Amino acid sequence: MNYILFDGPVRNALLPFTFTRPVADIRIGILTIREKWEKYLGYTTTTVTEEYLTEKFPMVEMEKNVLINAAYLPNEVLAEMVMALEENQAIFSGDEVIAFYTTENQEEVDFDTYDIIEYSEDGLKIEHVWDIFKKNDAALREDFELLTEGRTSQPIPTSVNTISPENIFIEEGAKLEFVTLNASTGPIYIGKDAEIMENSVIRGPFALCEGAQVKLATKVYGATTVGPFSRIGGEVSNSVLFGYSNKGHDGFLGNAVLGEWCNLGADTNNSNLKNNYEEVKLWSYEKSSFVKTGLQFCGLMMGDHSKSGINTMFNTGTVVGVCANIFGSGFPRNFVPSFSWGGASGMMTYDVKKAFETARIVMARRDIEFTAQDEAILLEVYQQTEKLRNI
Repeated sequence: MNYILFDGPVRNALLPFTFTRPVADIRIGILTIREKWEKYLGYTTTTVTEEYLTEKFPMVEMEKNVLINAAYLPNEVLAEMVMALEENQAIFSGDEVIAFYTTENQEEVDFDTYDIIEYSEDGLKIEHVWDIFKKNDAALREDFELLTEGRTSQPIPTSVNTISPENIFIEEGAKLEFVTLNASTGPIYIGKDAEIMENSVIRGPFALCEGAQVKLATKVYGATTVGPFSRIGGEVSNSVLFGYSNKGHDGFLGNAVLGEWCNLGADTNNSNLKNNYEEVKLWSYEKSSFVKTGLQFCGLMMGDHSKSGINTMFNTGTVVGVCANIFGSGFPRNFVPSFSWGGASGMMTYDVKKAFETARIVMARRDIEFTAQDEAILLEVYQQTEKLRNI
């Protein structure tokens, strides 16, 4: 069977992260949504997404296909339902389609002619950009079980101080000495070739993915995910770094999400609670306005390739787009459009060629090429967000 993940209506609610990736490639828990589905299904997947992303994230259609709404995170029950789908069958949750069967020669999909199977389980679904950190606790616990079931952890070094060591799993090549791991509050997963430096203190749930690093004397509160080849330092609480992003110095990051190739300068801090304790509002690309989150704690949402200079301060509920470069004293606006350059004293447009050159240098340091596909995607984002830079 050929499985295809599609963005669905949630895509615009997950900007700025879906400017540069399909919904399926958002990381929540330990794995991306795509990685979760592929683990459950036992098959690789392709994607239905925005036209400008298709060269990098193509769709492959075969004679028999099942399309899956990527907003839904898989579990054992849902995966079994999806794998059992037959021709002219679809799985719905209320009025929303989760998955449906199609054939290569099928001209259209009319759900009125389908046999509808209702999914009534209480599963995880991503509906808002803040769900990435809000639901990270539940997603991380599920991924931990998925990845570690029937496997044996590498031994915990004798110098490591642990609470509930049965909830700690260490992959091959990971390095950690003289650190404290408290897994009584949730599982702790330490990925292949990851490193936790001395005197760091970590409370679960926590995931340190492949090749990622926790710097000296870092304090981490769950539920936090440090994506592949990312670095954290200082104090981090309930945050998700997708991959290849750095918050390597002192400063606070809380109730936050960083995309890929972000860098926070030394002593960058974000507020995650308003002084008056009121509900946090967050910029919505979908509504073109600030919307209520229902949350008292909400920090920073930063799109791919964005950077902050030393001592940058982000206010509660700040959204930063793609390829923004923020620096200077004071609090910048709590919505910083893509390709912005500046800070509290004012913003100008970040020159595209300079942004691309920086991306090329940053990625080369990790032995990854900044491809023509990457450039085309970022150029499209630049064009799509032009009006926002004039708000």
